[in-house]
Amino acid sequence: MEMKTTKYSKQREAIKTFLDGNHGHPTADEVYAAIRRQFPNISLGTVYRNLNQLAENGEIRKMSYVSGPDHFDYNTSQHYHFICRDCGRVYDMPVETMELIDNAIREHAPGEVDSHDLVFYGNCTDCLKRHKDADMQQ
Repeated sequence: MEMKTTKYSKQREAIKTFLDGNHGHPTADEVYAAIRRQFPNISLGTVYRNLNQLAENGEIRKMSYVSGPDHFDYNTSQHYHFICRDCGRVYDMPVETMELIDNAIREHAPGEVDSHDLVFYGNCTDCLKRHKDADMQQ
């Protein structure tokens, strides 16, 4: 994916820096809340515009397949995600991409595959523990 060049923006750089240090796949609202500390006059619209521009340029990944609002990921390499059905948190899966799956998809795709998103759904450890604790109290 070819990256477009865009005019330098302190706000856009601050957004990229925040995303680089945040592996929780924040929403635009979460990015906005964090960036407002550094740029009190920034608007939510400016944050949305910058996030969409960064995603279009291939500098970040926009995750629209998550239920609810879009989430953003600084890691643009091919990797897998786990989404908790209970709390909605998005986790990176620290496993190598599975070459067997990638090759099978390429072989059967009706065209050329240049990227993919593979998402696993379930309940995260924190939510499982919370449910177990709640069940024990009943």
